[in-house]
Amino acid sequence: MEKRLIWDIPTRLFHWLLVACIVAQYLTAEVLDAIDWHFKIGYFTLGLILFRLLWGFAGTTYARFSQFLAGPGKVLSYAKTMTNPNSPEHAGHNPMGGWMVIALLLLVALQGISGLFIGDDIINNGPYYDAVSDATRDTMNSIHHTAFNILLAAIALHIIAVVFYARFKKQMLVPAMLHGKKPTNEAGISSSRLLLALILVIIVIAAMYYAIEIAPPAPAVDADMYY
Repeated sequence: MEKRLIWDIPTRLFHWLLVACIVAQYLTAEVLDAIDWHFKIGYFTLGLILFRLLWGFAGTTYARFSQFLAGPGKVLSYAKTMTNPNSPEHAGHNPMGGWMVIALLLLVALQGISGLFIGDDIINNGPYYDAVSDATRDTMNSIHHTAFNILLAAIALHIIAVVFYARFKKQMLVPAMLHGKKPTNEAGISSSRLLLALILVIIVIAAMYYAIEIAPPAPAVDADMYY
Protein backbone atom coordinates (compact mmCIF):
# COMPACT_ATOMS: atom_id res chain seq x y z
CA MET A 1 0.00 0.00 0.00
CA GLU A 2 1.14 3.51 -0.79
CA LYS A 3 1.44 6.19 1.86
CA ARG A 4 -1.07 8.92 1.15
CA LEU A 5 -1.91 12.20 2.87
CA ILE A 6 -4.98 11.59 5.05
CA TRP A 7 -4.86 14.09 7.92
CA ASP A 8 -4.66 17.73 6.91
CA ILE A 9 -2.55 20.27 8.79
CA PRO A 10 -5.50 21.98 10.56
CA THR A 11 -6.76 18.63 11.89
CA ARG A 12 -3.31 17.69 13.16
CA LEU A 13 -2.79 21.09 14.77
CA PHE A 14 -6.20 20.89 16.41
CA HIS A 15 -5.43 17.46 17.82
CA TRP A 16 -2.13 18.39 19.46
CA LEU A 17 -3.28 21.83 20.60
CA LEU A 18 -6.26 20.17 22.30
CA VAL A 19 -3.92 17.71 24.02
CA ALA A 20 -1.78 20.62 25.25
CA CYS A 21 -4.84 22.54 26.44
CA ILE A 22 -6.22 19.61 28.43
CA VAL A 23 -2.86 19.07 30.13
CA ALA A 24 -2.58 22.79 30.84
CA GLN A 25 -6.12 22.92 32.23
CA TYR A 26 -5.36 20.10 34.63
CA LEU A 27 -2.10 21.70 35.77
CA THR A 28 -3.54 25.20 36.24
CA ALA A 29 -6.49 23.89 38.27
CA GLU A 30 -5.01 21.00 40.25
CA VAL A 31 -1.28 21.70 40.56
CA LEU A 32 -0.40 25.35 40.02
CA ASP A 33 -3.58 26.99 41.34
CA ALA A 34 -3.42 29.45 38.42
CA ILE A 35 -7.14 29.98 37.93
CA ASP A 36 -6.72 33.12 35.81
CA TRP A 37 -4.75 31.09 33.27
CA HIS A 38 -7.25 28.25 33.66
CA PHE A 39 -10.00 30.56 32.40
CA LYS A 40 -7.90 31.95 29.54
CA ILE A 41 -6.85 28.52 28.32
CA GLY A 42 -10.46 27.42 28.65
CA TYR A 43 -11.57 30.15 26.23
CA PHE A 44 -8.87 29.07 23.79
CA THR A 45 -10.02 25.46 24.13
CA LEU A 46 -13.61 26.42 23.36
CA GLY A 47 -12.33 28.22 20.27
CA LEU A 48 -10.56 25.03 19.21
CA ILE A 49 -13.77 23.04 19.61
CA LEU A 50 -15.74 25.59 17.60
CA PHE A 51 -13.14 25.43 14.83
CA ARG A 52 -13.25 21.62 14.78
CA LEU A 53 -17.04 21.66 14.53
CA LEU A 54 -16.84 23.99 11.52
CA TRP A 55 -13.99 21.96 10.02
CA GLY A 56 -16.10 18.83 10.45
CA PHE A 57 -18.47 20.22 7.83
CA ALA A 58 -16.17 22.29 5.59
CA GLY A 59 -12.78 20.60 5.97
CA THR A 60 -10.98 17.96 3.94
CA THR A 61 -12.43 14.51 3.26
CA TYR A 62 -11.29 12.57 6.32
CA ALA A 63 -11.90 15.44 8.73
CA ARG A 64 -15.60 15.61 7.86
CA PHE A 65 -18.19 14.12 10.19
CA SER A 66 -20.02 12.67 7.19
CA GLN A 67 -16.97 10.56 6.39
CA PHE A 68 -16.38 8.92 9.75
CA LEU A 69 -19.73 8.84 11.56
CA ALA A 70 -21.22 5.41 10.90
CA GLY A 71 -24.57 3.90 11.82
CA PRO A 72 -25.07 1.17 14.45
CA GLY A 73 -24.82 -1.63 11.87
CA LYS A 74 -21.39 -0.57 10.65
CA VAL A 75 -20.16 0.02 14.20
CA LEU A 76 -21.27 -3.46 15.25
CA SER A 77 -19.73 -5.06 12.17
CA TYR A 78 -16.45 -3.30 12.85
CA ALA A 79 -16.53 -4.31 16.53
CA LYS A 80 -16.59 -7.95 15.45
CA THR A 81 -13.19 -7.47 13.75
CA MET A 82 -11.48 -6.09 16.85
CA THR A 83 -9.90 -9.44 17.76
CA ASN A 84 -8.62 -9.96 14.22
CA PRO A 85 -5.05 -8.65 13.98
CA ASN A 86 -5.22 -8.69 10.19
CA SER A 87 -8.40 -6.66 9.77
CA PRO A 88 -7.99 -3.89 7.18
CA GLU A 89 -7.04 -0.44 8.41
CA HIS A 90 -9.32 2.49 7.69
CA ALA A 91 -7.74 5.49 6.00
CA GLY A 92 -9.56 7.86 8.35
CA HIS A 93 -11.28 7.14 11.64
CA ASN A 94 -12.77 3.68 11.95
CA PRO A 95 -16.51 3.41 12.84
CA MET A 96 -15.82 3.09 16.57
CA GLY A 97 -13.08 5.71 16.62
CA GLY A 98 -15.33 8.20 14.86
CA TRP A 99 -17.82 8.14 17.70
CA MET A 100 -15.01 8.43 20.24
CA VAL A 101 -14.00 11.67 18.51
CA ILE A 102 -17.54 12.99 18.95
CA ALA A 103 -17.63 11.92 22.61
CA LEU A 104 -14.35 13.71 23.34
CA LEU A 105 -15.47 16.87 21.53
CA LEU A 106 -18.76 16.93 23.44
CA LEU A 107 -17.09 16.36 26.81
CA VAL A 108 -14.54 19.13 26.25
CA ALA A 109 -17.29 21.45 24.97
CA LEU A 110 -19.49 20.65 27.96
CA GLN A 111 -16.69 21.40 30.38
CA GLY A 112 -15.75 24.61 28.60
CA ILE A 113 -19.32 25.92 28.33
CA SER A 114 -20.09 25.14 31.98
CA GLY A 115 -16.92 27.01 32.94
CA LEU A 116 -18.38 30.20 31.49
CA PHE A 117 -20.93 30.31 34.33
CA ILE A 118 -18.79 29.56 37.39
CA GLY A 119 -16.15 31.29 39.49
CA ASP A 120 -13.51 30.56 42.12
CA ASP A 121 -15.35 32.44 44.92
CA ILE A 122 -12.42 34.89 45.12
CA ILE A 123 -11.83 37.09 42.09
CA ASN A 124 -12.05 35.03 38.90
CA ASN A 125 -15.50 34.50 37.42
CA GLY A 126 -16.66 33.21 34.06
CA PRO A 127 -18.10 35.86 31.71
CA TYR A 128 -21.69 34.66 32.31
CA TYR A 129 -21.38 34.27 36.07
CA ASP A 130 -23.72 37.23 36.64
CA ALA A 131 -26.22 36.09 34.03
CA VAL A 132 -27.50 33.13 36.03
CA SER A 133 -28.79 32.31 39.51
CA ASP A 134 -26.83 30.72 42.34
CA ALA A 135 -28.63 27.44 41.68
CA THR A 136 -27.57 27.48 38.04
CA ARG A 137 -23.97 28.26 39.04
CA ASP A 138 -23.99 25.29 41.37
CA THR A 139 -25.34 23.08 38.60
CA MET A 140 -22.73 24.32 36.15
CA ASN A 141 -19.99 23.81 38.73
CA SER A 142 -21.12 20.22 39.22
CA ILE A 143 -21.24 19.65 35.45
CA HIS A 144 -17.78 21.21 35.07
CA HIS A 145 -16.12 18.84 37.51
CA THR A 146 -18.12 15.75 36.53
CA ALA A 147 -17.44 16.29 32.83
CA PHE A 148 -13.72 16.51 33.53
CA ASN A 149 -13.71 13.21 35.42
CA ILE A 150 -15.58 11.53 32.56
CA LEU A 151 -13.20 13.21 30.10
CA LEU A 152 -10.20 11.73 31.93
CA ALA A 153 -11.77 8.27 31.68
CA ALA A 154 -12.45 8.79 27.95
CA ILE A 155 -8.86 9.95 27.38
CA ALA A 156 -7.57 6.87 29.20
CA LEU A 157 -9.75 4.67 26.98
CA HIS A 158 -8.49 6.53 23.91
CA ILE A 159 -4.84 5.96 24.91
CA ILE A 160 -5.51 2.28 25.60
CA ALA A 161 -7.09 1.97 22.15
CA VAL A 162 -4.07 3.62 20.49
CA VAL A 163 -1.70 1.22 22.27
CA PHE A 164 -3.95 -1.74 21.38
CA TYR A 165 -3.92 -0.84 17.70
CA ALA A 166 -0.16 -0.37 17.71
CA ARG A 167 0.68 -3.59 19.56
CA PHE A 168 -2.05 -5.99 18.44
CA LYS A 169 -3.10 -4.76 15.00
CA LYS A 170 0.22 -3.12 14.05
CA GLN A 171 -1.64 0.03 13.04
CA MET A 172 0.41 3.07 14.03
CA LEU A 173 -2.09 5.86 14.65
CA VAL A 174 0.13 8.41 16.40
CA PRO A 175 2.75 8.90 13.62
CA ALA A 176 -0.05 9.53 11.13
CA MET A 177 -1.37 12.33 13.33
CA LEU A 178 2.13 13.87 13.23
CA HIS A 179 3.00 13.75 9.52
CA GLY A 180 -0.50 13.17 8.17
CA LYS A 181 0.23 10.12 6.00
CA LYS A 182 -1.04 6.55 6.24
CA PRO A 183 -0.45 3.45 4.11
CA THR A 184 -3.76 2.89 2.33
CA ASN A 185 -5.38 1.89 -0.94
CA GLU A 186 -7.97 4.62 -0.50
CA ALA A 187 -7.58 8.04 -2.09
CA GLY A 188 -5.68 10.63 -0.08
CA ILE A 189 -6.36 14.34 0.07
CA SER A 190 -4.75 16.74 -2.37
CA SER A 191 -4.18 19.62 0.07
CA SER A 192 -4.87 20.86 3.59
CA ARG A 193 -7.12 23.73 2.38
CA LEU A 194 -5.15 26.18 4.52
CA LEU A 195 -6.83 29.32 3.13
CA LEU A 196 -10.24 28.00 4.15
CA ALA A 197 -8.83 27.03 7.55
CA LEU A 198 -7.48 30.58 8.00
CA ILE A 199 -10.90 32.07 7.16
CA LEU A 200 -12.54 29.77 9.72
CA VAL A 201 -9.94 30.72 12.33
CA ILE A 202 -10.77 34.41 11.81
CA ILE A 203 -14.48 33.62 12.16
CA VAL A 204 -13.84 31.66 15.36
CA ILE A 205 -11.70 34.45 16.86
CA ALA A 206 -14.44 36.99 16.12
CA ALA A 207 -17.13 34.75 17.56
CA MET A 208 -15.15 34.01 20.73
CA TYR A 209 -14.28 37.69 21.23
CA TYR A 210 -17.95 38.58 20.98
CA ALA A 211 -19.00 35.75 23.31
CA ILE A 212 -16.35 36.48 25.95
CA GLU A 213 -15.85 40.26 25.78
CA ILE A 214 -19.01 41.85 24.35
CA ALA A 215 -22.06 39.68 24.98
CA PRO A 216 -21.68 38.94 28.74
CA PRO A 217 -23.61 41.15 31.19
CA ALA A 218 -21.71 43.66 33.32
CA PRO A 219 -20.47 42.27 36.65
CA ALA A 220 -22.83 42.83 39.56
CA VAL A 221 -21.85 45.71 41.84
CA ASP A 222 -21.62 44.97 45.54
CA ALA A 223 -23.49 47.82 47.29
CA ASP A 224 -21.61 47.20 50.56
CA MET A 225 -18.37 48.42 49.00
CA TYR A 226 -19.71 52.01 49.05
CA TYR A 227 -20.38 52.03 52.82
